[in-house]
Amino acid sequence: MKHSRIVITGVGLTAPNGNSLTEFRQNLLAGVAGIERMEIRYMGEQLAGVCHYDPLRYQKKKEVRVGTRAGSISIYCARGALADSGVNFDGLAKDRIGIYIGCTEHGNVETENEIYNISQFNYDTKFWSHYHNPRTVANNPAGEASLNLGVTGPAYTIGAACAAGNLGLIHATQMLRLGEVDFAICGGVSESIRTFGIFAGFKSQNALATHEDPHKASRPFDKARNGIVVSEGGALYTLERLEDAKARGAKIYGEIAGYHVNSDASDYVLPNPTRQAECVRKAVAHAGMNPADIHIVNTHATATPQGDIQECEAIRAVFGEGCPDTHINNTKSYIGHCMGAAGALELAGNLPSFDDLDPQCALPGLVLNTPRKAAKVDTILNNSFGMLGINSTLIVKRFVS
Repeated sequence: MKHSRIVITGVGLTAPNGNSLTEFRQNLLAGVAGIERMEIRYMGEQLAGVCHYDPLRYQKKKEVRVGTRAGSISIYCARGALADSGVNFDGLAKDRIGIYIGCTEHGNVETENEIYNISQFNYDTKFWSHYHNPRTVANNPAGEASLNLGVTGPAYTIGAACAAGNLGLIHATQMLRLGEVDFAICGGVSESIRTFGIFAGFKSQNALATHEDPHKASRPFDKARNGIVVSEGGALYTLERLEDAKARGAKIYGEIAGYHVNSDASDYVLPNPTRQAECVRKAVAHAGMNPADIHIVNTHATATPQGDIQECEAIRAVFGEGCPDTHINNTKSYIGHCMGAAGALELAGNLPSFDDLDPQCALPGLVLNTPRKAAKVDTILNNSFGMLGINSTLIVKRFVS
């Protein structure tokens, strides 16, 4: 297998606090949070991260009505990434483009809505939508993007819980290196706030955040943290082999340096710090680096009491000593937990904001409350971990020709 260098050439996103990379980055640096109260069926008002992008920018009203929220987010982000990349999309061979989109869960909201709808008609299934099946298949988000873009190459969704955003980029990198495609659109999306089931599930686990001030509800590492703020969102990237990007004079955001994926095999929901540390170490080794070479570690920390401590134990095991230039941050304070989109959005550029650090989450190099300008940033390590013990670590480095 030819080990081609893979680079990022475009970014398209929507987050609870921004609908472009520029807006998202500015709001993160300014500490602008995007958490609000939302009415959830059967549960009343709940805290959620809601995106306010324009779905009609790239779709017609009928397409939005027939499709899904996850599909609409995918289209918005894919179109944004393509525009940002500057590629002559019409000139690309559509059968040589791959779409790889990570997603935590998909289809729950559509089934919930249909059951609720027929409940108004004595559960008569003649009122069940004939769009239900294409709306709920697992490949829907990538499939809707392929329909919108006219892409005839491989387009599918990667189910990897909250590690899915990283997996989208990792898989695209592998497919480009294998020569299966020549251009990739990849990342992660989430429509989680549209289903009451995920809110009810986290509430039953005592893992759903509460706070009188929505902007302070998501508090990774804080002593007073009390759970997850469920959010929607998406971030998709265009990836290319370096020689192709250089041939067309593309701007390059960074280069995929290394990655690793593993599994805890120990618990349904409780993280395993030993396996997480192993994932990080192997990603660093895959990149041909040492821990001290990493300048930013973007944590997955979701603001659950035990989960944050477990991840800090893993990070401390890898970066606890001899890494004076390593800075550690988190962005869920501003956007909540975007599930399948979390890793992809956080890679796009996040800085944390915490109020009262839990001593058990104290880490050397942890950035607190206000942005900090590092002496240099040549490498970013992005952690994303998910239920059933899936761990992913992705390393992106500054592009040097």
